[in-house]
Amino acid sequence: MLLAVAVENSRTLVGLVFEGAVKRHWWVGTDPRRTADEWAVLLGGLLAGEAPVAGIAVCSAVPHVLHELRDVVARYYADLPSVVLEPGVKTGLPVLVDNPREVGTDRIANALAAVNRHGSPCVVVDIGTATTVDLVNPAGAFVGGAIAPGIETATDALGEAAAQLRRVELVRPRAALAKNTVEALQSGAIFGFTALVDGLVTRILIEQSLAPGSVPVVATGALAALIVPESTLITHHEPFLPLLGLHQAFARNH
Repeated sequence: MLLAVAVENSRTLVGLVFEGAVKRHWWVGTDPRRTADEWAVLLGGLLAGEAPVAGIAVCSAVPHVLHELRDVVARYYADLPSVVLEPGVKTGLPVLVDNPREVGTDRIANALAAVNRHGSPCVVVDIGTATTVDLVNPAGAFVGGAIAPGIETATDALGEAAAQLRRVELVRPRAALAKNTVEALQSGAIFGFTALVDGLVTRILIEQSLAPGSVPVVATGALAALIVPESTLITHHEPFLPLLGLHQAFARNH
């Protein structure tokens, strides 16, 4: 059983992966102030009563959290094989961008799992604190993508900047043409970001001489369930994609 920890900016996905399947998972808040000892207590509490883990794999989009998790691995799981996904770690996924070190390792984990499950070429859409749209080309290489604000990030900023607007629950409104402010905000968030995702996917595929609708588009992330039902291009919803990518990276290195 592999303990996999995928850190996003506002949420962290923790899971137990066995033979390529996620057996248990938990979403916890990402707190940059959480120390290594606090992480160890948190993980220990989640694992209480579970089968013993035989290894640990970690990726993080938050540098300070990565530092603390590296300390957790060294002090609390020193007797287990481990992988901290970062530049230089073997993944089998070529990263063909200007500066590979700038690419978040969560994006690499997602792409690694998407290619393994759906082949290449494929598009990976991660809908969380940020919205990322990444492409793995027909040769199986990560060739870049686009980064946009996340749904919550954008709606929270709008609520703070506009005096007469407020934060609303992110649920599907009755229609795109709203009759009240709450549903107008929900329409802009849900339908607006769906259009953003579909538009970016279409533009990226056309630029790469790939036909929209002919390439698997895999969605993941804490907020993906809001967008997947509305999208005309997303073909697969894989909520645990980063955990599966970490499992593959671990297997390749051990």
